[in-house]
Amino acid sequence: MRNTTHRIQANGLTHFIRDSGDETAPTAILLHGFPDTSEIWAAMTPKLTAAEFRIIAPDLRGFGESDMAARKADYDINAGAIPDILEIMGVLNIDRAHIVGHDFGAPVAWSLAAQYPERFTTLAALSVGHPRAYLRAGPQQLKMSWYILFHQLRGVCEAAYRFNDWMFLRRHWTAHADIDTVIANLNRPGRLTAGLNWYRANLSLARMVRPPKPGAFGEETVRIPTLGLWSDGEKYLTERQMKLSKDYVEAPWRYQRITGASHWIPSDKPSECAEALIDHWRATP
Repeated sequence: MRNTTHRIQANGLTHFIRDSGDETAPTAILLHGFPDTSEIWAAMTPKLTAAEFRIIAPDLRGFGESDMAARKADYDINAGAIPDILEIMGVLNIDRAHIVGHDFGAPVAWSLAAQYPERFTTLAALSVGHPRAYLRAGPQQLKMSWYILFHQLRGVCEAAYRFNDWMFLRRHWTAHADIDTVIANLNRPGRLTAGLNWYRANLSLARMVRPPKPGAFGEETVRIPTLGLWSDGEKYLTERQMKLSKDYVEAPWRYQRITGASHWIPSDKPSECAEALIDHWRATP
């Protein structure tokens, strides 16, 4: 089975892309989150390509081997990530694809699916529900989201994470399957700040407690078939925020609870996650 990589110029940056499977097969684009790279999909990819899908997995801007953008504002999802993905699709001659997102990749996927339904066949959101459902999920979700506010403290947050061989991060992400590789990636010059800028450009205390402005990120309704996956070992996101997402989908909606997995569903339960995606994709011609 074909496995290759690309370095693609898109939206002013060079993006690293993993490309697996038959080029003529239906395509799925898989978007990772913080603090990961496209490597998080590696355990799932063989099963997905064996099911006759082409898998495109980019390192999102600022992560992995993709370029870092210069300013915090460059990490705004509407200004940065969405045109990144659309331009990558153009370079690879992909007219339409299934879109999948985990962690911060999920809000990107929700927005792409809502804004460009003609370009995407289905949506699958792992761990993170629709942005408005997340904000409606109540006090327990706010309590679990304390780290988002911590991530706003530029300089302070970076120093705290690096202190004593990344002790705080190691304690915070005990469930991650390969924390040493994550730390090695984030320890490169500028990379930790680049990853944190995703939070600083898109999430804030004001956004979490005030009514959104018209046209703001995450306000759109999705009109393509959507799958929500949430895991019972999730430490950062409530099940409620995923289940509430159905209110923002005007198309077939399916929710699936993955048991025995932490927040990192793709690496903890790759076979079960892959099977759920394949069933979802095959249900929509």
